[in-house]
Amino acid sequence: MLIWFLPTFLVFLLIGLPVFFALLAAPGILLWLSGQTNDITLLYRNVYNGMDSFPLMAIPFFMLAGELMNRGGITIRLVEFSQALMGHLRGGLAHVNVLSSILFAGLSGSAVADTSALGSMLIPAMEKQGYTRKFAAAITAASSVIGPIIPPSGIMIIYAYVMGESVAALFLAGIVPGVMVGVGLMLMIKVMADRYDFPVASRKYTWPERRQASLKAFFPLMTPVIILGGILGGIFTPTEAAAVAVGYAFIIGFFILRTLTLKEVPEILSNAGMTSAVVLLLVGAAMAFKTVVSLSHAPEQLASLILSLSENPLILLFLINLLLFIVGMFLDAGPAIIILGPILGPIFTSLGVDPIHFAIIMSVNLTVGLATPPMGLVLFVAAAVSRERVETIAKAILPFLAVEIIVIFLITYIPALSMTIPRITGFAN
Repeated sequence: MLIWFLPTFLVFLLIGLPVFFALLAAPGILLWLSGQTNDITLLYRNVYNGMDSFPLMAIPFFMLAGELMNRGGITIRLVEFSQALMGHLRGGLAHVNVLSSILFAGLSGSAVADTSALGSMLIPAMEKQGYTRKFAAAITAASSVIGPIIPPSGIMIIYAYVMGESVAALFLAGIVPGVMVGVGLMLMIKVMADRYDFPVASRKYTWPERRQASLKAFFPLMTPVIILGGILGGIFTPTEAAAVAVGYAFIIGFFILRTLTLKEVPEILSNAGMTSAVVLLLVGAAMAFKTVVSLSHAPEQLASLILSLSENPLILLFLINLLLFIVGMFLDAGPAIIILGPILGPIFTSLGVDPIHFAIIMSVNLTVGLATPPMGLVLFVAAAVSRERVETIAKAILPFLAVEIIVIFLITYIPALSMTIPRITGFAN
């Protein structure tokens, strides 16, 4: 009976039950119906055990660092820096949107934070300059998926925790794919700008103005340098790096830029706490869900099914990418990684695929799912920020999703794109 846990979970999702409750209700009901009441206790005990982890402490710290940066006016400085570099191009504000997402990714590692922080600024600005609101919301949602790909990344921390991989290796492997997504989106904007005659900014920034914008953005841009430099240099662990990022963001906001006040601290802590609680509850529920996955022997059955389709790793990678893309349409990246990682990871490792390479394939694919209709989370955030309908944004985002799908297949079939930096630095074989 336990083999029905996944269909039951999907039914609960389709009727609108929140993911956290669906992850617990589906296996809980099946265990009760099959008379395995002792395992029900194990299931719900694992909700807490799944969250009680030192590596996972990095997530609330990175959330807090991102909140401090955003409230401290850091986002504005990144946008001004991006505009000084690219605002003069045709479709300049759309390019600025993508470049700002790349830079913001090094601070928060969250697609939702990227969409809400940058969208609230850039969507009205783009609309004022002559872009349609649906296009502005679509490019904001599409570029926000860069956030969890370029380090630091909450999704990669979760994958490393579940699969026992190196966080540093995953962070390094995400750099090139993240930049590729950004460059690909800019190329699509260039094509669309020429075809649809996108607006051009009124003037080009002078070099002194660009230097001034660079100086304003200097301290925020040092955040990913400090995080990655400390991890790679063996100075601190990823969790300690997240705590350092909070301290650094606090110093920048209160003492260097002086854009934060003590009155704002309770609200900042509350926002970061609520966001972290949502993520950690999903992780805990997904880890409990994983318990039933192992009890049902679904991994072994699924492995047999997958290997019966073909013994060619290239064909299987294509099929798995399709599966992950479909899963990403309906399920958030974190729970999907925890549920599917232990099932799919060992299968492809046994076929000779490097575990870090497969981790990046899975992470990037499911991250793109955050912007994929019908259930992509950042689509709903972009709709809330822009006050545009989700269906309208979903249609406008399709050209950008096509670019991101191409990037997924490039990193799938050219492992060197994601594996070169980890290998050079000695974090992968």
